[in-house]
Amino acid sequence: MKRFDFRDEIHRLDAEADCVRIMQILQSHEFPWDMGRALGIALYRTYAVPSIGRLLGETDEFTGSTQKRYDDTALILGNMVQHGFEPGPGRDALRRMNQMHRSYDIGNDDYRYVLSTFVVMPVRWLNDYGYGWRRLSAHEISAITHYYRRLGRYMGIKDIPGTYEEFRDLMDGYEREHFAYTDGGRRVSDSTLDLMVSFYPPRLSGAARRFSMAILDDSLIEAFRYEPPSRSWRRAADLALKLRARIVRRMKPREEPLWAENNPNIRSYPRGYDVNRIGTFPAGCPVAHGVDPVGNEELDRPGTAARE
Repeated sequence: MKRFDFRDEIHRLDAEADCVRIMQILQSHEFPWDMGRALGIALYRTYAVPSIGRLLGETDEFTGSTQKRYDDTALILGNMVQHGFEPGPGRDALRRMNQMHRSYDIGNDDYRYVLSTFVVMPVRWLNDYGYGWRRLSAHEISAITHYYRRLGRYMGIKDIPGTYEEFRDLMDGYEREHFAYTDGGRRVSDSTLDLMVSFYPPRLSGAARRFSMAILDDSLIEAFRYEPPSRSWRRAADLALKLRARIVRRMKPREEPLWAENNPNIRSYPRGYDVNRIGTFPAGCPVAHGVDPVGNEELDRPGTAARE
C-alpha cells in the first residue's frame, strides 16, 4: 500500500452518503493519534463554558472517576465511528449516550456548541495548527461535517449548522460569549490534566504537564485562571508536534485500523466491555423530557441510519 492510497479512496467516496466510511479511514488509518488529541481538546474546551463545567463538576463524574469517564467517552464515540449508526454496537453506543445526556437538563445551545467543537477542532489541529502529516481536503472537511450533522440529529439537537464554516463561527462566537471561570469547570480541568499526565512515566510527569499546558490556547488558560505557559514552552510544543508530523509523513500507511478500544490509555475494562453497560446510570431523571431516553424515533425507522 502506498502512502496516499487511503486519501485517494476517500476522494472516490461521496462526502455525504459515505461520511461514516470516510470518518473510519480518517480516525483509524490516516490520523488516529491526531484525531484523538483534537477530539480530546474539543471535549476539554467545553469545561470552560459555565453551564457545562458547573454540571460536570456537580456530578463528580469527571473529577472522582476521571479515568472511567475518559474511557467511557472514548469507547462510546469510538464505537459509533467504528460501527456506524446501523443496528449493532454503534447504535447501542448512541442510545447509551442519549440516555446519559437526557438524565440532565442540558440546553440545546450547549449541545450545539459541543457538537461544533467536534467538527472544528480536528480541522484546526491538522490544518490550521499544521500538526497533521498532511492537510485535510475540503472534501474530507465536508465529510466530517456531514458525519457530525447526522450524529447531532440522532441526538435530537435542533438548528444544527449546515456547513463547516457555520460550525466554526458558532464555536468561536459561543466561546467569546460564554467562556468564564467556574469552580466546577476548574476542578474538571485539573482532574483531566492530572489524568493526561498519568499516561507518561513518572519521571516525565513535570514535562508532560508543561507540554499539555503549552498546547492550550490563551482563552482556555484565562478561563481556568492558570498561569500562562512560557513562550519557550509554547514554541517547543509547537515545534515538537510539527516535527512529529514530518516524521509520520515519511512512514508507511497504517493498514490495520486502530480503534478506540485498542488505546492502551483506556484502562477501566481489562476484561472487555459491553457498550450497553458503560457510562453512568443516574438513579432518576430530574427533568421530564418527553422523549424515550434509550431510543430515537428517526433511528427506529427502516433505512434512516444510512441517510444524511
